[in-house]
Amino acid sequence: MTPMFLTKRIYEPVAPDDGQRVLVDRIWPRGISHERAALDAWIPDVAPSTELRRWFAHDPKRWRAFQTRYRAELDDNPHLEELRALGRRGTVTLLYGARDRERNQAVVLAAILNQP
Repeated sequence: MTPMFLTKRIYEPVAPDDGQRVLVDRIWPRGISHERAALDAWIPDVAPSTELRRWFAHDPKRWRAFQTRYRAELDDNPHLEELRALGRRGTVTLLYGARDRERNQAVVLAAILNQP
């Protein structure tokens, strides 16, 4: 089975095709209860460092540099293997709280994890 990693805002409703739901934010999203989140896992240590997150501040002009810096942070991150192991069991939806659906850490993670 080929692993498939999807991305989704945690504020969107739970769907049957989400598979395993994994929050990849360092900070718990505002206004979301644990019940509503319906998580299978929360892996805060795979999220960007606080310094990188603050520097990026979801500024589209910094997106390219953010990806490079975040990938460098992930180089030796043992939690990537934890995510890969989950992916071997089926679909994994990487959940994030950011408003920008195209420029966030889950997009970078999914691109890495979906590589053959």
